[in-house]
Amino acid sequence: MQIGAHYQNDDTCKFVVWAPFKKQVSVRIDNQAPISMRMDEQGYWSVAVDDVCPGSEYIFLLDQQTERPDPASFFQPRGVHNPSAVVDHSFYKWHDSAWLVTPMEKWIIYELHVGAFTPGGTFEAIIEKLDYFKALGINAIELMPVAQFPGDRNWGYDGVHPFAVQTSYGGPNGLKQLVDSCHILGIAVILDVVYNHLGPEGNYLHDFGPYFKHKYKTPWGEAINFDDAWSDGVRNYFIQNALYWFEHFHIDALRLDAVHAIYDFSARPFLQQLAQRVEEFSVSDNRNHYLIAESDLNDTRIIRSREAGGFAIDAQWSDDFHHAIHTLLTRESTGYYMDFGDIGQLHKALTEGFVYSGEYSKFRKRRHGNSATDIPANQFVVCVQNHDQIGNRMLGERLASLAPVEALKLAAGLLFTSPYIPLLFMGEEYGETSPFLYFVSHNDPNLIKDVREGRRLEFKDFKWQTEPPDPQDVNTFMQSKLDWNKQTLENHSALYQYYRQLIQMRMDTPALANLNNKFLKIYTQDDIKVFIIHRWYEKQDVFILLNFNNRAADISIKQINGNWMKVFDSSEERWGGPGEQLPAVVEAEQKYIIPAFGFAVYRKQN
Repeated sequence: MQIGAHYQNDDTCKFVVWAPFKKQVSVRIDNQAPISMRMDEQGYWSVAVDDVCPGSEYIFLLDQQTERPDPASFFQPRGVHNPSAVVDHSFYKWHDSAWLVTPMEKWIIYELHVGAFTPGGTFEAIIEKLDYFKALGINAIELMPVAQFPGDRNWGYDGVHPFAVQTSYGGPNGLKQLVDSCHILGIAVILDVVYNHLGPEGNYLHDFGPYFKHKYKTPWGEAINFDDAWSDGVRNYFIQNALYWFEHFHIDALRLDAVHAIYDFSARPFLQQLAQRVEEFSVSDNRNHYLIAESDLNDTRIIRSREAGGFAIDAQWSDDFHHAIHTLLTRESTGYYMDFGDIGQLHKALTEGFVYSGEYSKFRKRRHGNSATDIPANQFVVCVQNHDQIGNRMLGERLASLAPVEALKLAAGLLFTSPYIPLLFMGEEYGETSPFLYFVSHNDPNLIKDVREGRRLEFKDFKWQTEPPDPQDVNTFMQSKLDWNKQTLENHSALYQYYRQLIQMRMDTPALANLNNKFLKIYTQDDIKVFIIHRWYEKQDVFILLNFNNRAADISIKQINGNWMKVFDSSEERWGGPGEQLPAVVEAEQKYIIPAFGFAVYRKQN
């Protein structure tokens, strides 16, 4: 069942809303007299109204007492508390008819926050940066949530109108123009969506129906009702939302936020149903559309096929990969980082996807995860920085503020030579040092107070001895914007060129571009924290040297045969490095010196 206000070309608009417990529902258009709606047996109220123009504002009147905006509103021109507006989705003329999405396993993903990525903080401002992405080698951008939230600054996870595009970013047409422009240049678009909770301010779903269940709580409020009485209508709401982005905005993939907070014990879980509906839509649309889950469960059921009892989500983030690298480079050991820090864990992350696959977790005080040894590597998205791992630090420090530049280059080297889909966070490519902090713009004083207090409590496990910046303060948001001037400075420019060359090498080297961790062997010298990674595909072999120690190390390469020519070295002066110490050609059974935090790639000479 389609929901929302569906405008027809003959100036007719059909309004549909799910409110199964209401005795009477009407729609008031442009402050005119309310028009009664009729309910079907599933609790959907509908009415078709003539002489309705795009842009007309409307609001629902519930049981002749309460006026509320449409829970499936496509546009909230005056914010989350005010009437919704009719949108004519046929008005925008697309130019991407020839677009064929690049297979997901070929993606180099760039995650960004619309408001903080540019000084303008809009979709239009991002369009002006698309040539920057092309020059860097990015072929997929991931937008943090754009669903309408209160005020004009927010991470996006406080959205309360999941179908409405944030007005301060440019609204529905602004997003369409961005996606269209990306597709013309060969860039896929991933949209972050939140199906585990709604924000606290402007959340009026309670007034319409049983969207929430009281049995469970998420870290952000009441859990969505995906498996209790009346959950069919709730599921339809979120499935329609997913298809809405694909159909009307030509989005290529959805990143599903924190699916571990979707509590669903039904025989046919919501995520499985969602994946099946997206598959069906892809067939009818003649384009592939993907789902990528964020989950801290380390549960392969999320990405296994339906035939194997899984949900058939296309891919998921692997936080273990990030944690394993981060702790080796920063030596942090508080909070969830207490479970990491051993170089053998990075070995496992590279060969299996998960570090915790049933082992005991000190942080969780229980065993955690299951085995991913049979899961294809192209079902994991990995990073060395993302919005969570930066923004959920008290002071929002990026890796560039926590580790030396040679360590940054080492981390990037491993990211782009790993057998997984790489993701980088905005500004990472030139060593941005401005923090990415948590920011909001709520209106309720009590809510603002609760957010401030909650932010303080969130960091108790990390024992950071300071106060978090005020999320409500506009300066907190302004500090989080990228400083594009840094990119022109010598050290930052060198790092940018380093990232650019790394990405190009990955794309041009079959042994690296082929995402298969079965064609991979790792030889670890644990005592000096040195990795030798051998990857191959068809007739090409490469090996990768990585030194996770802060001092140079003597290494002996005994595991490989033949002559190998160096194709990449992080120590080169053009990248701001100390100068090359590894030779241009190496042979087996010889000893060499790899610099502190050194990274180098060699290709076998046939």
